[in-house]
Amino acid sequence: MKIKIPIYLAIFFTFILSCKKSEHVVDTPQQGTITMEVDESFRSVSEALTSRYMALYPNTKINLVFKKEDLGYLDLLENKVRVIVMSRELSEKEKKAFKDKIDLDLQPAPFAADAVVFIVPKDSPRDSISTAELRQLLKSTDEKVIFDGTNSSNLNFVAQKLKATPDQLKYSIISGNKNIAENLANLPDKIGAISLNTLSRPYDPEAEALRNSVKILKVSEGKQAYAPTVQNLANNKYPFSRILYFLTNEAYFGLGNGFIRFSCTQLGQIVVAKEGLQPYYIFNREVQMR
Repeated sequence: MKIKIPIYLAIFFTFILSCKKSEHVVDTPQQGTITMEVDESFRSVSEALTSRYMALYPNTKINLVFKKEDLGYLDLLENKVRVIVMSRELSEKEKKAFKDKIDLDLQPAPFAADAVVFIVPKDSPRDSISTAELRQLLKSTDEKVIFDGTNSSNLNFVAQKLKATPDQLKYSIISGNKNIAENLANLPDKIGAISLNTLSRPYDPEAEALRNSVKILKVSEGKQAYAPTVQNLANNKYPFSRILYFLTNEAYFGLGNGFIRFSCTQLGQIVVAKEGLQPYYIFNREVQMR
């Protein structure tokens, strides 16, 4: 005797079985695929960290998408990406939006100290700039300071540091940190504002060529001017030092949180140091001789 199952019941059972199967398809720190969005200013350190992580765990794939900082945050709220990198403090409105949309406690995971650096052509007589002068330049219709675009991390951070909003500042735009450095020789009266990470990788030929093509200005807030050296980032003496941190909407310990944890451990912090940035967590190494 053959039992005939109506076609709609067959479809229903197939749907139930597929749902049960999909419930078990969850990424872990050792396997899976996620997307992470970062501002182009942090391209180098982000590529180095994700590359090292995927080498350790070959069954993982972290797709890096480069997008302006503000837009990346909006994508995180809409669950379009799993992890982002931020460099500025969130406003109270942004913190509330995170709580309302993600329904998780906001837990920034700092991993490196970077900086916004100000550059001029190599043959420029200028060696330094004060925050007061910078504030005046950013009010001038001459638009002498060049940023890499609106909604960018560099512009956002400088505006926040100067207690202003980006729309209150006047500036020029050249898309991309690298493009600013490469075009500055043809703009002798301009000052470029780019990320330190664009220039910081010590042994990278491209970064070295960029460093040699421009002059990095010291910045003063009082009597003394400071260069954006690793030591001055560590003690926060350079006025435009900033902390890079991860945010995630991942509610479990999956690939996103696994990658974040790796970046904050000693191995990840070694990667940060090799990028020429200041690791957020400094591991003391003691040697005992007997």
